[in-house]
Amino acid sequence: MAAMRCCVLLLALVNCITASNYKDNDKVVLYVNKVGPYFNPHETYHYYQLPVCRPDKVEHRSLTLGEILDGDRMAVSNYDVHFKESSQDNLLCTVTLNEKEITQLRDAIEDLYYFEFVFDDLPIRGFIGHLEEGAFLPHTHKIYLWTHHHFYFEYNGNQIISANVSTREHQPTSLDEVEAPLDVKFTYSVTWKESSLEYKNRGSLLRDTSFFPRTLEIHWLSIINSMVLVFLLIGFVVIIMMRVLKNDFARYNMDDEESEELDSDDNGWKIIHTDVFRFPPHRGLLCAILGVGSQFLALATGIIVMALMGMFNVHRHGSMNTAAILLYALTCFVSGYVSANFYRRIGGENWVWNIVLTSSLFSVPFFIIWSVINSVAWYHKSTQALPFTTVLLLMIIWLLVGYPLTIIGGIFGKNWAIGFDAPCRTKNIPREIPPVPWYRSAFVHMLIGGFLPFSAISVELYYIFATLWGREQYTLYGILFVVFAILLSVTACISVALTYFQLSSEDYRWWWRSIFSAGSTGFFVFLYSLFYYYKRSNMSGALQTVEFFGWTILTCFIFFLMLGTVAFFSSLKFIRYIYVNLKMD
Repeated sequence: MAAMRCCVLLLALVNCITASNYKDNDKVVLYVNKVGPYFNPHETYHYYQLPVCRPDKVEHRSLTLGEILDGDRMAVSNYDVHFKESSQDNLLCTVTLNEKEITQLRDAIEDLYYFEFVFDDLPIRGFIGHLEEGAFLPHTHKIYLWTHHHFYFEYNGNQIISANVSTREHQPTSLDEVEAPLDVKFTYSVTWKESSLEYKNRGSLLRDTSFFPRTLEIHWLSIINSMVLVFLLIGFVVIIMMRVLKNDFARYNMDDEESEELDSDDNGWKIIHTDVFRFPPHRGLLCAILGVGSQFLALATGIIVMALMGMFNVHRHGSMNTAAILLYALTCFVSGYVSANFYRRIGGENWVWNIVLTSSLFSVPFFIIWSVINSVAWYHKSTQALPFTTVLLLMIIWLLVGYPLTIIGGIFGKNWAIGFDAPCRTKNIPREIPPVPWYRSAFVHMLIGGFLPFSAISVELYYIFATLWGREQYTLYGILFVVFAILLSVTACISVALTYFQLSSEDYRWWWRSIFSAGSTGFFVFLYSLFYYYKRSNMSGALQTVEFFGWTILTCFIFFLMLGTVAFFSSLKFIRYIYVNLKMD
């Protein structure tokens, strides 16, 4: 707990933006950051990769871990901006373009490249050029380069409130039918205006005047409709299960005389009481899944709670990345503890191998997918490729914090483990499992157990995708917390119902079935990602496609681990309950 408090305090200090105060005529540094195609949010390049005005020596700003992970590469620009000092038509520089550079600018404008600058931690965005398409017959295709930037800044007292840019106040430079060398003159203007908005509220202004289109409107009717359906589903499952179990207990717990009068043989879930607690195969892998799934449940809960507490500043969009990495490293203790504790409870002996498997269950797939994505980004010279120092820092965090905490958690879990304490004795010879109809097969259980939890989050999933793969700042954390709780509740209820139906079919192999039934939600999330990529977005290109599907596969794997863990422990709790209350011979 002490380590967690220290981490939360550290994150609060890191993400807290200290207001910058300026005096009249103080120089305010304007940083250039990145450029990229408008419809490919994660395909970004350094601004100075374009043939534009640049200083003789490029000086980069010191960035946080979250900003680097988000693809930011801020560098000092040539713009000479002074606090409260307006100016008009200042010459920035004159660039002589060769044929290759003209082609590079043409291609960038045709791909709708936009630029991003940063001024007092405020993003400033605009297009680098203008593409003009004419009629079908005769067809015209004209390409223009914006060579003048007019910056509009607002201030309150000695603090900067807002920053914006306009590129349309001067005639652009045509890049059609030009020959190299081409001299292009870049100019800029600065206008300062006083504002009554307080500094602490400037984040709301940033959200309301976004360069990107607004898509995250709160569809209350859809959200309420989803919640009502989910609550009805949970109530239906609970009521039906209570009635069915009540009848089962009344039938199975009858006296011998009553049982003889009915003249009926035992069937259903009572008859397998000597096999239902038979430990499953591959118990080390099962415990590793439960450990890592518990870790991501703690991680997701921590991120949402921190967001509700307002710890993620809107101006530091990389702060959530930093928080996720630090929380992942700290919650490795949870994965080690849960995995080793349950592994020892079900009779596991090789706990060292169990810890190794737990620590690598997510980190190895993550490293493989990240290596592919990072290699593609390096090939395209994108800012999404992590620098070597950042990679080294992440490895140090895992080697010195994450992995040791997994081992420490495993040691505590192993030493504090108690017996499994099954309510029923398990026979040495397993009972033969009768054949089941197709609608009770594992495949059908996976379809039902995956689709129903997915339906609980289908509305909110669009908002999340639009944030991760779009341009929006997600602010609906209260709704997200409710949807997250509903997701876990639906998963628990559905897994209990499916486990009951499986046991009623005299099939006692519920251990792995419960994990895969609810974990299949990750498969439905992947199907939705295909729909989103091809029908709801305009993303294209090798780099954006590799990034989208690479990180989406990891996200679906996390869904499998989390919901599989919830389903397993819910099923285990349910099975213990029904067999503890069962009258044995």
